[in-house]
Amino acid sequence: MASNGLPKIETQKLEEEICHDDSVAPVKAQTVDELHSLQLKKSGPNTPIIQQTAFGAEAADKNKQQLQSISASLASLTRETGPKVVKGDPAKQPETPKVVHASQQHQQTPAFSNITDSALKFTHILYNLSPAELYEQAIRYEKGSFITSSGALATLSGAKTGRSPRDKRVVKDDTTSEELWWGKGSPNIEMDEQTFLVNRERAVDYLCSLEKVFVNDQFLNWDPNNKLKVRIVSARAYHSLFMHNMCIRPTPEELENFGAPDFTIYNAGKFPCNRYTHYMTSSTSIDLNLARREMVILGTQYAGEMKKGLFSVMHYLMPKRQILSLHSGCNMGKDGDVALFFGLSGTGKTTLSTDHNRYLIGDDEHCWSGHGVSNIEGGCYAKCIDLSREKEPDIWNAIKFGTVLENVVFEEHTREVDYTDKSVTENTRAAYPIEYIPNAKIPCVGPHPKNVILLACDAFGVLPPVSKLNLAQTMYHFISGYTALVAGTEEGIKEPTATFSACFGAAFIMLHPTRYAAMLAEKMQKHGATAWLVNTGWSGGSYGTGSRIKLAYTRKIIDAIHSGELLNANYTKTEVFGLEIPTELGGVPSEILDPVNAWPDKGAYKETLLKLGGLFRKNFEVFTNYKIGADNNLTEEILAAGPNF
Repeated sequence: MASNGLPKIETQKLEEEICHDDSVAPVKAQTVDELHSLQLKKSGPNTPIIQQTAFGAEAADKNKQQLQSISASLASLTRETGPKVVKGDPAKQPETPKVVHASQQHQQTPAFSNITDSALKFTHILYNLSPAELYEQAIRYEKGSFITSSGALATLSGAKTGRSPRDKRVVKDDTTSEELWWGKGSPNIEMDEQTFLVNRERAVDYLCSLEKVFVNDQFLNWDPNNKLKVRIVSARAYHSLFMHNMCIRPTPEELENFGAPDFTIYNAGKFPCNRYTHYMTSSTSIDLNLARREMVILGTQYAGEMKKGLFSVMHYLMPKRQILSLHSGCNMGKDGDVALFFGLSGTGKTTLSTDHNRYLIGDDEHCWSGHGVSNIEGGCYAKCIDLSREKEPDIWNAIKFGTVLENVVFEEHTREVDYTDKSVTENTRAAYPIEYIPNAKIPCVGPHPKNVILLACDAFGVLPPVSKLNLAQTMYHFISGYTALVAGTEEGIKEPTATFSACFGAAFIMLHPTRYAAMLAEKMQKHGATAWLVNTGWSGGSYGTGSRIKLAYTRKIIDAIHSGELLNANYTKTEVFGLEIPTELGGVPSEILDPVNAWPDKGAYKETLLKLGGLFRKNFEVFTNYKIGADNNLTEEILAAGPNF
């Protein structure tokens, strides 16, 4: 009996052969901080403090050159040196690190009158962080960042939930004034060099004033002969992870030898432009300088501005190399047959090009060179509104750890996303690496296309679900770029509105639309591609009275194009537009193949058809004076392919 009155517990020593001692030695740490330091293994590219350790002197020199390059990118144009930069999270810096800056001469101690607060501070560079590291940064420091039940990172883009095309500016100089498309219908709104430099200085000063900035060095274009090196400097982990997913991710070896970028983005996010600056019409400004190969973003946190800004750059640079840049999805069949999908946001381009029976080359941006097609990007940017596992399983399954979910609504406790909820915006999006699609073709390149599919979301409901186009009709509808602007894609759009967008992407093209059309015609003729116009919009009436064509029917049509079944179908011509439409197609109701049959009011159909034809004609007037080739014959042929009353 123990002294406290309780029975004494007796233990017997067990024989060693009966009881195995499976205890382990305690950790070799004396403090909690020391224990945590054992948890993390140092890695080359992101080592916080550059030292000549196991990496050797050569690696240290390359890291120093890398930091000097970043410092040069962040340099003010009015000072001889860039900011003091050091790699690593300032929260993890044990002491003042060694500084690296860019300078054209030996650094002298500045005169007292020249010393500023910004000159005394360090700018910490979070360089090419991994998705896991960016998750930690976002969740810890950025309000509105959460891990959803699928593992994706949910973020908010602030006040702007779509692009701001009216705030986009392009520097007009002696070169761009001649090369670019200006004037009526053009997306290019001019600004001068001086105003660009003012905005650049504002963005750079803001970024350098922060305790830390995110820097991504990545690539555009999977074609190894036409790859572009891009550097993105941003203030948010959300932006860094978004571009990590959307650009092509370099290997450690490529990153080590990256050198100076071919193009740089300065994304100041929510920090506004100065409204008193010339050419500014709001607190938002997205500025492109093709001569300096730089882009400045002020007053918007919407990440899509970076993606589409780089797309505009490719629309300028690639045609100079006789390469056609395309706003299109692209996939390839098991037999190597490639299909291009042209269409604006909301027409189904991402959904239809993501087909589990075919290899995905890319969902949005491509180049067509003399060797075939290549994806410009390293990821996909899919609309999420009303997303379901049943309708789009590949996209659904791609929303997992590493994916950025923009502006979605989720259940507070379970973190399950409600893709039908439009409380923040209808323009909810998911950005994920293309490798997240199981049938993605890596590298994202393919042979010359066999089919060119022009997608239109017809809000008037008078275009057929599918029609076969001759070459002149292809050019006409490619230049016209008719569709409906889907709600949420751009600021200020609340419901679908009929619109025309040249080359199915006028917001991003830099040259005159007929320049791209001529290149497309040449490549289609040379490689024997067939073009199709597919309506993913309304049938049986206009928007509000008719019904949206079922996705299942559209998929049947696309499958018949891929298989060649539609090439052997019987065709009849429609009135006004003169489109060749199949009389029957398995899996698609015959009454909707000819749109007049789906309308209960034939008179209303004819009136609406003539109205749309008139809109096509009026839109095309701006292109009629542009000459294609040595003579004007092709232009006249294209005009004749339009609606005929």
